[in-house]
Amino acid sequence: MLRSSRAVLAAVACLLSFSVFADTASAAQGLFMFDLSRPSLHDTKPRPGYKVKSNKVRLAPEFRRQIVAYQSNQKPGTIIVNTGEKHLYLVLGDGKAMRYGIGTARDGFEWSGTHKVSNKREWPGWTPPAEMKRRQPNLPDYMPGGINNPLGARAIYIGSTLYRIHGTNEPWTIGQDVSSGCIRMVNDDVEDLYARVKIGAKVIVL
Repeated sequence: MLRSSRAVLAAVACLLSFSVFADTASAAQGLFMFDLSRPSLHDTKPRPGYKVKSNKVRLAPEFRRQIVAYQSNQKPGTIIVNTGEKHLYLVLGDGKAMRYGIGTARDGFEWSGTHKVSNKREWPGWTPPAEMKRRQPNLPDYMPGGINNPLGARAIYIGSTLYRIHGTNEPWTIGQDVSSGCIRMVNDDVEDLYARVKIGAKVIVL
């Protein structure tokens, strides 16, 4: 019995030391912190009421969500994505917009056009396109929604395209050309945008 108790205590100590190590290492790399209060990394979706931890503090000031002066002839509720600036603007009217930092398409995957929001999903699942699977054969056929899913906490679907405005499990990529055409945001920003945008809203990608 004593030996069994010692084994249990050793296992607990190991787990706690791993938690501290993971917190320190992830903070140094600008990653999400490991936290015993978070859902299991194997959960398909977070438990009800789970709030995504803010990671905006890791963003450069120019990529943090803020209301800015913005002149546009588009009506309020329109999304304008300026890929060159790495900013997404939600037109508010009266010469103002909510501005968000974004990650955009890497070389060879850029695109532009005008569409409408066709769908919205919380904790979306992800099916890698066949073309992406050919480039990255190790990708799964399907990944259920959850904190490890590359689509993050929310997805806003753009017209009939395969592109989305979505969250990310790699918040340090905001401000970079990294995607296969989708527009990525930190999770708390895409949650904010998701709550403001309606299906049918115009999306302009420059």
